[in-house]
Amino acid sequence: MYRSHNCGELNASHINTEVTLAGWVQKSRDKGFMVWVDLRDRYGITQLIFDEQRTDKAVFEKAKSLGREFVIQVKGTVIERESKNSNMATGDVEILVSELNILNSAITPPFTIEDETDGGEDIRMKYRYLDIRRNPVKNALLFRHKVAIEVRKYLSDLDFCEVETPYLIKSTPEGARDFVVPSRMNEGQFYALPQSPQTFKQLLMVGGMDKYFQIVKCFRDEDLRADRQPEFTQIDCEMAFVEQEDILNIFEGLTRYLLKTLNGVEVDKFPRMTYEHAMKTYGNDKPDIRFDMKFGELNSVAQHKDFGVFNSAELVVGIAAPNCASFTRKEIDALIDWVKRPQVGASGMVYVKCEEDGSFKSSVDKFYDQEDLKKWAETTNAKAGDMIFVLSGPANKTRAQLSALRMELATRLGLRKPDEFAPLWVVDFPLLEWDEESGRYHAMHHPFTSPKPEDMKLIETEPGKVRANAYDMVINGNEIGGGSIRIHDKELQSRMFSLLGFTPEQAEDQFGFLMNAFQFGAPPHGGLAFGLDRLVAILGGQETIRDFIAFPKNNSGRDVMIDAPAAIDDAQLKELYIKLDLK
Repeated sequence: MYRSHNCGELNASHINTEVTLAGWVQKSRDKGFMVWVDLRDRYGITQLIFDEQRTDKAVFEKAKSLGREFVIQVKGTVIERESKNSNMATGDVEILVSELNILNSAITPPFTIEDETDGGEDIRMKYRYLDIRRNPVKNALLFRHKVAIEVRKYLSDLDFCEVETPYLIKSTPEGARDFVVPSRMNEGQFYALPQSPQTFKQLLMVGGMDKYFQIVKCFRDEDLRADRQPEFTQIDCEMAFVEQEDILNIFEGLTRYLLKTLNGVEVDKFPRMTYEHAMKTYGNDKPDIRFDMKFGELNSVAQHKDFGVFNSAELVVGIAAPNCASFTRKEIDALIDWVKRPQVGASGMVYVKCEEDGSFKSSVDKFYDQEDLKKWAETTNAKAGDMIFVLSGPANKTRAQLSALRMELATRLGLRKPDEFAPLWVVDFPLLEWDEESGRYHAMHHPFTSPKPEDMKLIETEPGKVRANAYDMVINGNEIGGGSIRIHDKELQSRMFSLLGFTPEQAEDQFGFLMNAFQFGAPPHGGLAFGLDRLVAILGGQETIRDFIAFPKNNSGRDVMIDAPAAIDDAQLKELYIKLDLK
């Protein structure tokens, strides 16, 4: 056997025990007459000692040749350590080595395998297998495993059944672009990789499975952002004979269970917030409610003077940043430059200092008097010592800009604490959104989302006012997951496809299998999908998902470790009936 114990379990109770260990050389210290080696595996580090007096000469000389990341096996006796290390689980003992086998030598790694490494992100992604040896990445992957285990345990205890659905499916036109896979056996035809198992889980409800879940890989060929992956993992769920409240209660329970089990955090309240309120109060549909800084709309108290910038704006809106009246002019100018960046896109920013004596000082003092600014403070709930930041312009664009500023200020002020958790549900989304470019409606979620029963009467006359029977869970300003009550009636589903611009023939070609299934007795059903990558990161106190994925892609969607995607040879292309013209 390669080892009798791992490198994280030995302690004083093992003294005088003969053991066999295996692992990687973390580091070695050669004092001439004595060599110490830190041996590392997944479980921890154990110190080895090679003594010129007590160790076989050949073994001692071999120990002097060890380099970082050599893979070795040792046999020896556990002895008490003279200089104990309270920072190590094994810090009371060390191994007096009697046998040493070098299982594999190693070249010098391109970065240090330490918690704090000297490797940049690009080089660590190229050598990801080395990065995984570092505790932060290793522990992130172990934490992900714990989350997945607890999810399976919780849902299984509620009679959910895990069912695998296909990865090779049919391409559909809604949503993001599909990744497509050519079929060698069917010339000119293609599979698509699933963006979600949506239609299959609905068919499982038609099949009577009642409660389904799956921890499933999904794929979207989208333009990438810094924290988005082309392949991602969902906790995908569906239930039959349920209403919205049933689903919200079950997944509030799951979230409470995970927070309590993994983080030791009790969460009592899951506020419900309408989409309309979220957009008006926070400027986005995934608000971070760990801190305040709610929007105050200032049109009525700011558009009565000769300040043309505000008078010509569709919306004038501000937030009160706590305890920021002490900001220097340099700090304020830096924030103005920040909102003017192309990523935010504001043309400028107005500020008001709320002084401790109750007076106000602003960048627009020549247009507004103290009574005016007092009304601004009342509207934004600003207090003495706060700073009001005001943006103006087209309503939707300005809300998005102020939302970005709100989050940036909260980060700078230390208000986004990773060990605080503030979940909520956002509900009552619009069912449809109008796209000017295509001149038709698009489904805000997906075309299988049911309208709110009370809005059903508006489907024919005012479809843009129909609310979706849909819901998103948000934690700390991140959308963790979302879902809806589904359409289970063929006629309503056909009407929905019509509103989305499908001809009857197109609807039949793309989704005929689903509508045909509805004719055989489809139960009322609904579901939800959590993004596992994002959920794990948030529970782990991070917002970057990459370290919680074993082998992530970079911002260009490339796996730089294996150099994918890559060209394939002409013989493969010929088998797949593909001719490339890259000119």
